[in-house]
Amino acid sequence: MSPIDFVVLLALISILAGVLGSLVGLGGGVIVVPVLTLLFHVDIRLAIGASIISVIATSSGAAAAYVRERMTNLRAGMFLEIATTTGAVTGAYLTTVLPARFLFILFGVVLGYSAIAMYRKRKAAALLSVSHDRIANYFKLHGSYYDDAEKKEITYKVVGTKPGLALMFVAGMVSALLGIGSGALKVPAMDLAMHLPMKVSSATSNFMIGVTAAASAGVYFARGQIDPIIAAPVAAGVLGGSMMGAKVLGRIHSNKVRILFVVVLAVIAIEMFQRGLF
Repeated sequence: MSPIDFVVLLALISILAGVLGSLVGLGGGVIVVPVLTLLFHVDIRLAIGASIISVIATSSGAAAAYVRERMTNLRAGMFLEIATTTGAVTGAYLTTVLPARFLFILFGVVLGYSAIAMYRKRKAAALLSVSHDRIANYFKLHGSYYDDAEKKEITYKVVGTKPGLALMFVAGMVSALLGIGSGALKVPAMDLAMHLPMKVSSATSNFMIGVTAAASAGVYFARGQIDPIIAAPVAAGVLGGSMMGAKVLGRIHSNKVRILFVVVLAVIAIEMFQRGLF
């Protein structure tokens, strides 16, 4: 394959990654890392470096649209980002310490559990109208947004800030260690532990993942693990795709977003098990 064909094909695949990443709040790395390693046989370290750049691109493309539509909970995102960024920096320095097989298996277990828990919640009761969480009340993390699909204003209350912070720290480490975008744990944390609506969880995750990735990107750049020939078409494709996905999220029902997210989680979990066991 010629260099031009490589760049064009990678950019096209990255557009798909951007659409999917912006819809479910995972970042483009969910598709980018497997494609680079399995299809193009790129070194895993360079693939992770390009994936982190793609996550920043996804966030840049989708976050602005979600903030404009009031779907992103900025207060909750910035509050939780404290733990996530700390985890990302920690994970970036642990990449040479922890065995990869252990990480893949552990992450597969966590994602599998998250997928089952989120699927069970597909017929959950109405959102909370009262919160006794002192931290959430003090920082005014509650919010509302207009849902185009349901044609009404959705108001919600936030709870579970302490377990949410703990999960965000783990999510940050996962992002840096495996380069697949910490949204795979951020969205379940906000949806299951903190009771944010699914669309808000996805939109807020898109806002947060860019900051998390930027925290670890400097470390990968200093190590020479970000190749511009690989990262540039990935970033361009993912940016375009994420902007397309941002236009779709508000128009589809939350349950469809949840099912799509569960399917993606299940696929990632299977992939993680395969990497860890074989």
